[in-house]
Amino acid sequence: MWQPASERLQHFQTMLKTKLNVLTLRKEPLPTVIFHEPEAIELCTTTPLMKTRSHAGCKVTYLGKVSTTGMQFLSGCTEKPVIELWKKHTLAREDIFSANALLEIRPFQVWLHHLDLKGEATVHMDTFQVARIAYCTADHNVSPNIFAWVYREINDDLSYQMDCHAVECESKLEAKKLAHAMMEAFKKTFHSMKSDGRIHRNSSSEEMSQELESDDG
Repeated sequence: MWQPASERLQHFQTMLKTKLNVLTLRKEPLPTVIFHEPEAIELCTTTPLMKTRSHAGCKVTYLGKVSTTGMQFLSGCTEKPVIELWKKHTLAREDIFSANALLEIRPFQVWLHHLDLKGEATVHMDTFQVARIAYCTADHNVSPNIFAWVYREINDDLSYQMDCHAVECESKLEAKKLAHAMMEAFKKTFHSMKSDGRIHRNSSSEEMSQELESDDG
């Protein structure tokens, strides 16, 4: 059927507008999907990460460290260095208990998080390898709330020294809990080292842990 040129042009323009409207409608939702999906994923991933910033452990007062001599660590070997650290602490402060650190005992490492004045963990942290801990105990005459451990510190020239570290806990029970946690961490470290071949197969956990003491009271 013949149509005038003006009608054919009008019909073509109508079809073109219809197709443009369809294309526009299909494109409109795309920016919304692209914009919202990454935002939703980010919200899901950042929430767990914020929770991992908190540290699990026991709030303690770190009394410091002092070098100790000898290679055989028996019951009472930490009494003298602990008394020295305790005297320095009592002379410097009069508070009964003021936590300045968070002690976290893990299977292979011990983390000592230092706290700021607000009681929050700072970026400064001391790390102790469980395999280098020669002795630990929560049995001290000067105070039943003190937990101490003897650590083999390796110097830059590959020489080593034995340091006694001590912390004051809020209670006697907390000190004993730390001693038991240290024993469990040592056992896990021992079994891991034994399976890796770093410890002789004939060695037993009892032989290796005889230097570590945990007083049940």
